[in-house]
Amino acid sequence: MQKIFPEKLNKGDEIRIIAPSQSNSTISKEIADLGKKRLEEMGYKVSFGKYVNEFDEFGSSSIESRISDLHDAFEDKNVKCIMTPRGGFNSNQLLKYINWDIIKNNPKIFCGYSDITALNNAIFTKTGLVNYSGPHYSTFGQKKYYEYTLEYFKKCLETNDSFDIIPSQVFPCDSYFDEPMTLITEAGNEVF
Repeated sequence: MQKIFPEKLNKGDEIRIIAPSQSNSTISKEIADLGKKRLEEMGYKVSFGKYVNEFDEFGSSSIESRISDLHDAFEDKNVKCIMTPRGGFNSNQLLKYINWDIIKNNPKIFCGYSDITALNNAIFTKTGLVNYSGPHYSTFGQKKYYEYTLEYFKKCLETNDSFDIIPSQVFPCDSYFDEPMTLITEAGNEVF
């Protein structure tokens, strides 16, 4: 398979937030606002999919809405990076409806983790597009221990320089979108 590497991010680039799993409306306004502010302070324009805040009985949206936002984000020439608000449990529902040619012909950064891993793996397998198991949009709204995320986001997505990955000294063990966080050090000690 031929690997496709998306272009790195530059100041002024547009990042589109779409919700292929759980709705953006499942994260607090405070966290969403802080996430948007931080991305904009980094020099990016932040936009949102048409259905990103749609909310059904499962905290998500219809397959049609999620596919529409996914395809629109890849087809929009202004969008350079696609991020997800959070994971969930149902992104696998999209797999048989994705138009893989849209993704292959419009390579760009796709970033998320947790349930989004199903899409990360499928996108790479079906198109060869290298994508990122990385922070969600809501991760940029973390109040504590955000610096580590920011450092590696920039290293991975803004430059072509090689670097060593140094493990974080603390690990959140609560939901990343809740406050306060309980952290566990490498030695297994809880830090509050």
